[in-house]
Amino acid sequence: MKTINFPYIGMALGLFLLMVIIRGSETDAQGVTALPLLTLLIANECAFLLTLVGSYIGLKYLISINFKISLKPLYTITTILCILLTIQFTLLGFKLWPL
Repeated sequence: MKTINFPYIGMALGLFLLMVIIRGSETDAQGVTALPLLTLLIANECAFLLTLVGSYIGLKYLISINFKISLKPLYTITTILCILLTIQFTLLGFKLWPL
């Protein structure tokens, strides 16, 4: 696998893990989540790291082509989505963490 394709993989796995975390953190009538808290936190951290690496590799490549978005529009959109998912997982991690 070439490193340049990692933003696509990071985005796909990030979206899947986002769905798992959101569905797993729903509470029932007794206030118990569908997945244990530690599982949710580990999945969130893993997704954060995946999307962070995807953002880094994507930005590094976009800088190398001088941000000529017309050359790789899908790659640019994927990199932006990885950046947004990284921010979302950061905020979700703060929300999940019991203080």
